[in-house]
Amino acid sequence: MREEKVSLGGEPFHVRHWGDESLPRLLMLHGFPEYGGAFGPLAERLSHRFHCIAPDQRGFGQSWAPDDVSAYATSALVADMAALIDEGPIAVLGHDWGAAVAYGLAMFRPDLVSRLIILNGVHPVPFQRAMAAGGAQTEASQYIHFLRAEGSEEKLAADNHAKLMALFSAKMDLNWLTPELRAEYLREWSRPGRLKTMIHWYRASPLQVAKPGQPIADLPEWPVARLQVRCPHLLIWGMEDTSLLPEATVGLEDFAADLTRVEIEGVDHWLHHQNPDAVAKAILSWIRG
Repeated sequence: MREEKVSLGGEPFHVRHWGDESLPRLLMLHGFPEYGGAFGPLAERLSHRFHCIAPDQRGFGQSWAPDDVSAYATSALVADMAALIDEGPIAVLGHDWGAAVAYGLAMFRPDLVSRLIILNGVHPVPFQRAMAAGGAQTEASQYIHFLRAEGSEEKLAADNHAKLMALFSAKMDLNWLTPELRAEYLREWSRPGRLKTMIHWYRASPLQVAKPGQPIADLPEWPVARLQVRCPHLLIWGMEDTSLLPEATVGLEDFAADLTRVEIEGVDHWLHHQNPDAVAKAILSWIRG
């Protein structure tokens, strides 16, 4: 693995690389509360086929972290990664919040994306519909209200990030988080101001979360034609996820005509840590197919 600092839009970003740089590129986009290094186990299993590139995204890890919530609009996050790709098309993989950026690239910069791979992440329209419905996904997404509240970062950071670790592991299997990895996560979360800017991704999002049993009836109309994924799309889903539920992907075929779904049993939201072999196998089989 090689690390470097690059300038995107005149601002510093930290990027990790695995594999021979002459191989086809695979951009790997992490979610909350991770960082680029979280893809290490998966990248090692893909590096014979891809030059894997995993940045710390804006507000995370060692990358640029502006203080204003407005700096975390999806358009700005997508622009960062478009600048990193520079010339495409390349394969793009996203997990959790990284999926939002990956979908944004595929929808709004299709010239840069040859294939889209999503690990337990969601397209904005099916996700918004599920969160607004007042049902199971609404219930599972209630933590977003807490994160968006002023000062949530201070509560999560207290007692050596005890509440953030509890949120990270809520109803999930963290047996993969060794003491050494735990120390790495605590180091990344402890960088000055980073926890606040990580949470700004939630604060900047326009997505609405209903209250359980109280559906939101007046959702805005979505420009369906502009939100299409036109490249081949692979969705890999850890079936034990309690944060993102399968209902959050209902109707995805309406936005991705060339969609392949792969389900992995016995893993949850952190599937790329729990069973990187199965995730890598699904990706490589799809690429070969």
